[in-house]
Amino acid sequence: MKSHIHGLSIRDVKKHFHRTKKPEEKLRFFQKLYRLFKREKETIRAVDGISLDVGIGEIYGILGANGSGKSTLIRLISTLLLPDAGSIHVFGDDVVKHSMKVRRVMNRVSVEASFFKRLSSAENLIYAARLYGIPAKAAAKKAEQILERLGFEAKWMDEEMEQLSRGMQQKVAIARALLTTPMLLLLDEPTTGLDPKSKKDVQTFIEEIRDERNAVILLTTHDMTEAERLCDRIAIINEGKFIAEGTVKELLTMTQPENASTNTLEDVFIALTGKDLEEEG
Repeated sequence: MKSHIHGLSIRDVKKHFHRTKKPEEKLRFFQKLYRLFKREKETIRAVDGISLDVGIGEIYGILGANGSGKSTLIRLISTLLLPDAGSIHVFGDDVVKHSMKVRRVMNRVSVEASFFKRLSSAENLIYAARLYGIPAKAAAKKAEQILERLGFEAKWMDEEMEQLSRGMQQKVAIARALLTTPMLLLLDEPTTGLDPKSKKDVQTFIEEIRDERNAVILLTTHDMTEAERLCDRIAIINEGKFIAEGTVKELLTMTQPENASTNTLEDVFIALTGKDLEEEG
């Protein structure tokens, strides 16, 4: 039974970016010259008034196309970006006012995870652990245990990162995030680009982490099957806004045609957003 205590609470958070507006048609030379001195700005509403609560021991999914705002929201929670408006609390602490305290109880895995490519996975993991005050010997043992559960063979731990496949690198990124035993785990498309076996290994481990540690997990994805398997509740995000939220069962009833016998999460997404998940949002 899930707790009603909220590990993550977000209230009306906004984050807008401003950029030079791209011309809709080909410009003549004098028009380009004019634009050079008088650049029009446009506002990108990456996150536009989002609120949510995630309980202890809950996996909350955010489903959206590329560019829909889900990764920006993750960066706001993880203190990499400051919100323009609204508030974010992690176990009761404001992420802006108490950023250092919040960082100690959370960690993040992203699709663009970076490493020291010439170092081995073991060296990368020990380095990351030392930043959190974890002794090298203890870090090495824990890293090996986590990687083994992810289906990463110990013999690869001494190979340079640049020699590892995309799937193996992503498993190292997940192990790095879990070395600190975070109570809030932010997973930003953690299985994108992985082969089917690696994807299943990672998904199984995410379930184990939730069950063993009663952690709070926020997962962004555009994989419908992954969302259905892992998430207790799902929000659909489009152009920086949540346009639907609920369990998989609740979402499937939102757009069910009267004469239809089946309805998929993908059907719901397309009906509500008018987009395919692979489109730019």
